Amino acid sequence: MSEQSAIATVDEATVEQAREQAADAQRVIVKAGTNSLTDADSQLDRVKLDKLVSDIMDLRKRGKDVLLVSSGAVGAGKGLIDEETETVEESQALSTVGQSHLMRHYTQSFDRYDQTVAQILLTEHDLSNPERFTNVRNTIETLFDWGIVPIINENDAIATEEIQIGDNDMLSASVAIGVNVDLLVTLTDVGGVYTGNPKDDDDAELIEAVGTNYDAVQSLVDDSTTAEFGGIQTKVEGARDVSEHGTPAIIAGSADRDVLERIATAKSVGTLFVPINGATDD
Repeated sequence: MSEQSAIATVDEATVEQAREQAADAQRVIVKAGTNSLTDADSQLDRVKLDKLVSDIMDLRKRGKDVLLVSSGAVGAGKGLIDEETETVEESQALSTVGQSHLMRHYTQSFDRYDQTVAQILLTEHDLSNPERFTNVRNTIETLFDWGIVPIINENDAIATEEIQIGDNDMLSASVAIGVNVDLLVTLTDVGGVYTGNPKDDDDAELIEAVGTNYDAVQSLVDDSTTAEFGGIQTKVEGARDVSEHGTPAIIAGSADRDVLERIATAKSVGTLFVPINGATDD
């Protein structure tokens, strides 16, 4: 029996309803990870960035509000600073160099569509403190009203252990819940949740939908995760958190053609987390 067959499938009607809900989303958070924005040398890849921007503009042309949570600042910095970073202070400094470089490329890329963008840098204090998060939410609301795409990243320059969010997957989930968006899309170089690591396991199968079968999926992910594949765990956890608040979430491939447009037309893309409202495995 394959690993896939050991996981209960989500019924087709529920999956179709969730796809339609995702397609109808008016407010969307798109999270792009480091590997979706950098090359084999961990430096910013402008081709990948332009592709991401093009995909986001597919949603904007449909009249949707889009908030981008973007990694890649350290990778962007590596392309400019020929230094080995060994200390926390050096890594934080590298991120500041890379963040401005990353935003410059985003601005240039979005300019091709006459789309204005804004930068928001956050720490854990901004998410956990109600007054501070109210200010964040109000700023995002205003930017949406102005037709601007907010681009959010963790404020690595000051994010010491005490105030570190730690992972943009969890950042995007927290913002999705706090701002009441209608859909979270996490873009990754893997392309979804699999029964194993598809990079080195030819038998790994895509899990098309996650709902009340979450516990079995999470157990499988934990068992199959390696150091190189570990990022999928927080993506799954973040998507689950969002789905528990009644919002669909999708983990999909950043390199897939027209990935966001396909989601907006209710096509089957990556792994869909259906809203489960607290339901779990028996």
